[in-house]
Amino acid sequence: MLFGDKIKELRTIAGMSQQELANNAGLSLRSIQNYESNKRYPKDVSILNRLCKVLNTTIEELMTEKANFIQEASEKYGSSRKKDAKKLVEEVGGLFACTELNEDDKEKVFRAITELYWRAKDNNKKFVPKKYIEDTTE
Repeated sequence: MLFGDKIKELRTIAGMSQQELANNAGLSLRSIQNYESNKRYPKDVSILNRLCKVLNTTIEELMTEKANFIQEASEKYGSSRKKDAKKLVEEVGGLFACTELNEDDKEKVFRAITELYWRAKDNNKKFVPKKYIEDTTE
């Protein structure tokens, strides 16, 4: 389940409207709408903490591994890698369409594939000219 889907599910369970969630978390209605439609993710941990408090959940429960992976790819490598990460998540999900794996095993496979993805990204850095590598030490 993606981040926005989880927000919507928890909001619905709590019996809140989008406006009520926005008011209780100190956010705009538009932000909640963007989150629930999976168009945007909170860029600040304090926003996640406020959402968790209002929705009576934890960040770990709110952010699934798939959503975390997509968000991390976006933060590290930009919007084009975010698209790649989403595609990878969809394709990995397609691998399980006709299987009888339980959810725990599916998550383990997903973790292994994403770990390989990050390793490949790190290995490819040494082949990219330094002028194209963003300095993240600032």
